[in-house]
Amino acid sequence: MMQSLKPPFTAESAQAKVQKAEDAWNSRNPGIVAQAYSEDSAWRNRDEFFTGRGAIKAFLTRKWAKELHYRLKKELWAYTGNRISVRFEYEWQDSKSGQWFRTHGNEHWEFDDEGLMRRRDMSANDISIEAIVRRIGV
Repeated sequence: MMQSLKPPFTAESAQAKVQKAEDAWNSRNPGIVAQAYSEDSAWRNRDEFFTGRGAIKAFLTRKWAKELHYRLKKELWAYTGNRISVRFEYEWQDSKSGQWFRTHGNEHWEFDDEGLMRRRDMSANDISIEAIVRRIGV
């Protein structure tokens, strides 16, 4: 039986939370993704800082207009209490240049008592790749 996806997390519930996030992000639907975050969720995404579901939706809309064919894989790195850390890798094609990229990074998540993410701290690096070496969702 599936445990609650609310904190405190167990190995099973943390892994399920990561998989649920991966599935939502791979939908590339800002409305679906934003529902996992608290109304006042605080984000750091690379060099951008913003707060709230409206800002999250706007960010994701902008992101996926640029990052075509986005496919993501998340891996549980660590968990404790109400926090989860993941490493991730995703591939995408730049909407202007057509160049393919693979992005590698880490996220640190903090959840409220209802299991909504109230804080997301993300760092990442992009490397250009040839389309032939894509390995996610190919």
